[in-house]
Amino acid sequence: DSDLSMRTLSTPSPALIFPPNSPGFQNGRGSSTSSSSVTGETVAMVHSPPPTRLTHPLIRLASKHQKEQANIDRLPDHSIIQIFSFLPTNQLCRCARVCRRWYNLAWDPRLWRTIRLTGETINVDRALKVLTRRLCQDTPNVCLMLETVTVSGCRRLTDRGLYTIAQCCPELRRLEVSGCYNISNEAVFDVVSLCPNLEHLDVSGCSKVTCISLTREASIKLSPLHGKQISIRYLDMTDCFVLEDEGLHTIAAHCTQLTHLYLRRCVRITDEGLRYLMIYCASIKELSVSDCRFVSDFGMREIAKLESRLRYLSIAHCSRITDVGIRYIAKYCSKLRYLNARGCEGITDHGVEYLAKNCTKLKSLDIGKCPLVSDTGLEFLALNCFNLKRLSLKSCESITGQGLQIVAANCFDLQMLNVQDCEVSVDALRFVKRHCKRCIIEHTNPAFF
Repeated sequence: DSDLSMRTLSTPSPALIFPPNSPGFQNGRGSSTSSSSVTGETVAMVHSPPPTRLTHPLIRLASKHQKEQANIDRLPDHSIIQIFSFLPTNQLCRCARVCRRWYNLAWDPRLWRTIRLTGETINVDRALKVLTRRLCQDTPNVCLMLETVTVSGCRRLTDRGLYTIAQCCPELRRLEVSGCYNISNEAVFDVVSLCPNLEHLDVSGCSKVTCISLTREASIKLSPLHGKQISIRYLDMTDCFVLEDEGLHTIAAHCTQLTHLYLRRCVRITDEGLRYLMIYCASIKELSVSDCRFVSDFGMREIAKLESRLRYLSIAHCSRITDVGIRYIAKYCSKLRYLNARGCEGITDHGVEYLAKNCTKLKSLDIGKCPLVSDTGLEFLALNCFNLKRLSLKSCESITGQGLQIVAANCFDLQMLNVQDCEVSVDALRFVKRHCKRCIIEHTNPAFF
């Protein structure tokens, strides 16, 4: 009977979240009742809800005056729930152990649409197992309210933890596991197969993830009319170094609804991978292939097929991209708002001219470390892109104060200007400040402040 009561009326200890030596467990009572240390790691424990009435003789002697000081007890339930909604998962578990009323309020389903865990020492697999078990009490084995799980930077997360999420959370819409390098393709396949509503997936820094696809069992169950597609719209695979063109081909074939895709530092991706991407994913609005050194002007020709749908493009440090690739983008992607071309040393004033004349709604442009861009290119920008708000010219050796003055005289909404390591005079910087009063200037000129 006692075991049954513990299972049906229990709350995870904050020890699930905090390691034993954290500040929250330095006092004697907290450390002795909430966690134990085994080889220096956090151990998950389960506690029964606090009793309605405290029975310790010293506590019974508290005066009425002291009890009246707890003004938070006068708040109605909905107000306390509103306060609890701002707390992270670990603090919410702690609040559930204060008293029976807080226990009931802390486990209100409205507060558990999100689980957020961070930290390298957390036993994440155990924490997810205990939390989901508690959240599944009203609906056995299924947690219907949980929509977001964020365990970024939890290096001890393994496939077992992701499998728990996949099995218990069919309504999951957002999963962030960035920096969890112990998870593999199989665990990700389980999540995307068992969570059909998943729209946001962040696996950045998960070096073992080389593909996003359905499991074989899920593919067999799907009817031909339904297709083998995944509902993911946002996918971040930054620093997934092992991702290759074939993996990108599989991702594109399964994730046809993608609108945001980030492939920063996926160094094995080539123009061929981008060709596969454009065949299946025609709705992409934001794309980053920064530091993908094998992407060239031919890749830009493929990206240009997105036409007016493309709003954000990052090709920073893609040294094989020249004015030819920029012309493809400028000609077909007229509604481009953001372009990061830092370190593309093949871009010249001609490329900037083409961009400025065709993408007149451009709001943010980074052409830092492009030594062939000069004041002539800035003049084309100033005379065509009046809505420009952010401009980075860091380490552009050919830029002078004259070009900056032309930009400042025409782009009144400029909010950020980066001219670090550029040979510009103090007078030019002061001119920019007079004409663009809200502009923050990042510079390396010690005479200007």
